[in-house]
Amino acid sequence: MRVYIPSTLRLLSAACNAGEIGPAPLTAYAVTPALREWYADGDDEELEYAAMAQAARASVGLLAVDPGIARRRVVVAAEVSAVPPADGSVELGDARLELHVVIPWRAVAAVHVDAADAVPVVRKAADLWEAAHSAELLGADDDAVFALDSCEGEDLLWYATQEIPDLLAAEGPRGRAEGMS
Repeated sequence: MRVYIPSTLRLLSAACNAGEIGPAPLTAYAVTPALREWYADGDDEELEYAAMAQAARASVGLLAVDPGIARRRVVVAAEVSAVPPADGSVELGDARLELHVVIPWRAVAAVHVDAADAVPVVRKAADLWEAAHSAELLGADDDAVFALDSCEGEDLLWYATQEIPDLLAAEGPRGRAEGMS
């Protein structure tokens, strides 16, 4: 099963160097029964895109808590053999899963990353993450929600696993894990 794991360039660098994505538990996104039911008319490709979009939104939350890193959303696509069944507590349309495994690097199929010209939009969304998240719960700050929703208009670029070291090297120190040269 294909899962989408929200990340940052720094976390991606650490995973690439460690040879695994972890530690468990990991929040991931996939075509869940709740997502499939919500998008009843969607084909598999549309459902995969919807799951990836939810992971990309979660990546903004990771950026919000680490202001020193590059403002580019990162989603790691990986193949896992087993996904725990939904426990009935998910909302209709939710693609979120909790994986209780470390994902070996060899299971990574690709990485999706914002283009450099998306940085201003992503930066604004990350800066307003808390207000947007509160607004979704309380209905308070429409501007913050709009900033977060604006990220969805930015396409994520696709990188094959063999391209990831070059991507990380091009990003420089703001994207690499602490302690790396």
